[in-house]
Amino acid sequence: MRLIRTAAGVLAAFCACVQLGALPPEDPDPASPAATDSGGATSAPFEAVRQRATQTGIAASLVYDGEGFVNTHGGERTGSVYLGTFQMMLTLDASRLLSWPGATFFFNGLVTHGGHPSGLVGDAQGVSNIEAPPGAQLYEAWLQQNLFDNRLSALAGRYDLSTEFYRLQSAALFLNGSFGTGPELAQSGVAGPSVFPDTSVGVRLAFKPSRAAIFRAALLDGVPVDRPGGEQRIFAKGNGLLLVGEAALLNRPSLPDRPTSRRLRIGRGAVLAPYEGKIAVGGWYYTAEFDDLSERLPDGRPVRHRGSGGAYALADGLLYRSSGPTPRRLNAFVQVGFGDFRVNRFGLYAGGGLVLSGLLPARENDELGVAVASARNGSHFFDEQRENAIAVTHAETAVEVTYLVQIGQHVAIQPDLQYVMRPGTNSGRKDALAAALHFELSY
Repeated sequence: MRLIRTAAGVLAAFCACVQLGALPPEDPDPASPAATDSGGATSAPFEAVRQRATQTGIAASLVYDGEGFVNTHGGERTGSVYLGTFQMMLTLDASRLLSWPGATFFFNGLVTHGGHPSGLVGDAQGVSNIEAPPGAQLYEAWLQQNLFDNRLSALAGRYDLSTEFYRLQSAALFLNGSFGTGPELAQSGVAGPSVFPDTSVGVRLAFKPSRAAIFRAALLDGVPVDRPGGEQRIFAKGNGLLLVGEAALLNRPSLPDRPTSRRLRIGRGAVLAPYEGKIAVGGWYYTAEFDDLSERLPDGRPVRHRGSGGAYALADGLLYRSSGPTPRRLNAFVQVGFGDFRVNRFGLYAGGGLVLSGLLPARENDELGVAVASARNGSHFFDEQRENAIAVTHAETAVEVTYLVQIGQHVAIQPDLQYVMRPGTNSGRKDALAAALHFELSY
């Protein structure tokens, strides 16, 4: 009951918010017109003020994600927690504000609070993609410059890799963390790469030679800005660099009502239609030194390795689309990732799933999804656990079923069910069955 009262209180507090939208980072539109409800009326009396600010080059949004989570069986222990994130985003169009063509400033403040679902399930992949230590931080702050008729984009600052790299539209529906950035990359390095909830500073270049192809590369500090002890450091000695590259081919629907130049626009804040198909391959490499998980020198010290890397491949596509007043769409996605098993826990990750949109009449934007994510321990981690007499299995596998309900343009509610086999790859831990109610409110 306490969990229900907490969730209801937060929901009531945010019911007055309206959604600018936590739009997919590959397709956001910070200059979108005023949000309207199903009847076409403005969604709030102050929307005119917002539209005027947008016309001058200032776009702001507030997004709150909350989640009530219950582990009903197995795992580390049964129980329930509530957690949430609050993001405050500001986009400044420098071409309108400063007569600086092609430039955009972006700031994102993040506040996280609540419990830890993985502490109940005992899993390694992360049953909630908003779980984070409580606190507040400047999550992103960057300047982006687009050039050559928006075919080249350069970005510099504090930046979340997962908004553009290792990203699939269909996979973004699911709550398990592995369907964002795979665990072979998300749990690499000293404290992870530059992804939620800890980001680092660097630069990103993107080039779009045609409407169907895009190439991205990023160079970032090898360790996030915020350290576990509360210290903040940038490019400190020993951090090394993180290099990431990705090439993607996309199939986008024809948009005759939009000029070609806008369709070719790239970078964060691009005005693009969702794709109907995507194939991508990427790779990453740390330049720092890392301890081997199991190999030791004669004096007992761990063997040191200079550099650590991995690769991934992604595919997302439309399998079926019906016609009619409520068209149905069935999409499928696949993720495969290879990590450095010498210094990282996971050497192999594979995930995939199906997403059905428009299952119910007049509910075109609702989505039903089922997906599986499996992370396999590397041989060196397995040897380390065996040497310490810790019984582990080779892999952890999570099966997720979820349904996203879009309530107008302002609220989304998402019940979710996950069955985690061998949580934490602990052979003595029972399979876990967990349920969650996730919701998002935005202005």
